[in-house]
Amino acid sequence: MYGVDRLLHRLVRDPRSVGADAVVTGAGSGIGRAFALELARRGGDVVCADIDAERAAETVALIAAETGRSAPAVRCDVADRADVEALVTVVCDVFSGAPTLVVNNAGVGIGGEPVGQVGLDDWDWALGINLWGVIHGCELFAPVLRAAGRGGIINVASAAGFAAAPSMGPYNVSKAGVMSLSETLAAELAGSGVGVTVLCPTFVKTNVARDGRITEAGQNLAGRLMELTGTSPQSVAAMTLDAHDLGRLYVLPQLDANVIWRLKRFLPVPYARGLGVLGRFLPAA
Repeated sequence: MYGVDRLLHRLVRDPRSVGADAVVTGAGSGIGRAFALELARRGGDVVCADIDAERAAETVALIAAETGRSAPAVRCDVADRADVEALVTVVCDVFSGAPTLVVNNAGVGIGGEPVGQVGLDDWDWALGINLWGVIHGCELFAPVLRAAGRGGIINVASAAGFAAAPSMGPYNVSKAGVMSLSETLAAELAGSGVGVTVLCPTFVKTNVARDGRITEAGQNLAGRLMELTGTSPQSVAAMTLDAHDLGRLYVLPQLDANVIWRLKRFLPVPYARGLGVLGRFLPAA
């Protein structure tokens, strides 16, 4: 699919990702950094937002070193509505108006405990960043883009949003919410000139497992799977931008994500039973 999208992308008359005035949250590392760098390579100007100001500044330095383009770094906690409101103001000031692309990427990893043992503090933390962070980004940027009559929104979810693997309750719920929000927004913005895309990868070679709230056993398992099957964030970012330019709603960048997507839809009951069996063989926390 990606090879086809690469060829089709050359035929797009006015791709949003080329020369974009963009803002990327979680731009200090991983997929967010990859999005920021790829957008700069495509001639875009990027506001790099991250809760870690030093990491955001590192991404800005990489953009300058590789492309010679300047990119402001902004500290932003996406779970804090006031921070995202301030980010909207900065972005509109930088671009003297609406951005042309908003990438709601900031997210955290959490897992290793079954529902009932997770703890409400961890639920609040995960949903605050992974779901409310995207809600804030969409709620505050969508009206700006709608008023401009152009642009795009890319929300970073996960295959976890439909895979529903055991011992990943808060993560699964947050990413399922991002998928549902993206689908709703795509319907609401149809015909407005604003496109919506939701990215649903499986394992991408980032620090999300190491930096998150994941049990030691869960980190070890995720590390092994990431090493065996993980995709580079650079390829995921490029693939997603191409798909967004082509007007695609869903981006499932890996074969396993596509297989899970189809199994869940065509064989939902056997899929759920299979997950239950799999869960009994997962390493204990």
